[in-house]
Amino acid sequence: MINIAVCGANGKMGQEVIKAVQSAEDMTLVARIDINNGQFATIKDAKDSVNIDILVDFTQPQSVYENALYCLNNSINTVIGTTGLSDSQIEELKKLSESTNTGCLIAPNFSTGAVLMMKFAQMAAKYFDNAEIIEFHHNQKKDAPSGTAVKTASMMAGVNDKDFTAGNCAEVETIEGARGANSYNNIHIHSVRMPGFMASQEVIFGSNGQTLRIRHDSSDRECYMPGVLLGIRYVKEHKSFVYGLDNIL
Repeated sequence: MINIAVCGANGKMGQEVIKAVQSAEDMTLVARIDINNGQFATIKDAKDSVNIDILVDFTQPQSVYENALYCLNNSINTVIGTTGLSDSQIEELKKLSESTNTGCLIAPNFSTGAVLMMKFAQMAAKYFDNAEIIEFHHNQKKDAPSGTAVKTASMMAGVNDKDFTAGNCAEVETIEGARGANSYNNIHIHSVRMPGFMASQEVIFGSNGQTLRIRHDSSDRECYMPGVLLGIRYVKEHKSFVYGLDNIL
């Protein structure tokens, strides 16, 4: 059995992960960690009391990096679904994972459909020089742009090193931010936060006479759970660093 601790256990994603773990025949839940009335308030509290094979983190952007540092420095394999990590933080966690031989999977999105959307966008990026990303989330999501949008832009830029605003006229924003965030290779990302959404993303490609739109919509958090369980099993077996679920599908 794989002993699982869930950090952010009382959050919506944490609760969904707990249900998934409890339904998995090869896993057992050993710790619910949450600063708000959790079985344990901190990862250290849990580590001092139970044996943890894998910690699943669905907490907050401001705490995920320190959580990951603690886990990797204390031989706790971790699966991270919280977004908001910077490129430099991800690189530091990669180095630490490799030096401590401790598994670490960071996945901006655990939905297999979303991962396919990202892969399709990466494929299309080879053939278009203009692209933008619009991501939609509920108004309780704190970080913007989403980790999925950032990862998608990175994957697209990785296969096409051109400027994705090719041919655009000189732009003047009469209201700052009107053109969204400027990410890798000038791929603009627009973040929508509003009640009624859960998580959606649309990647728009354009060239003379045509547009291509690739979109994924999540309507229930249950859609992320097969990917979470896949990530847990992968980290348990390989104990390596992985950024993106696409790398283990």
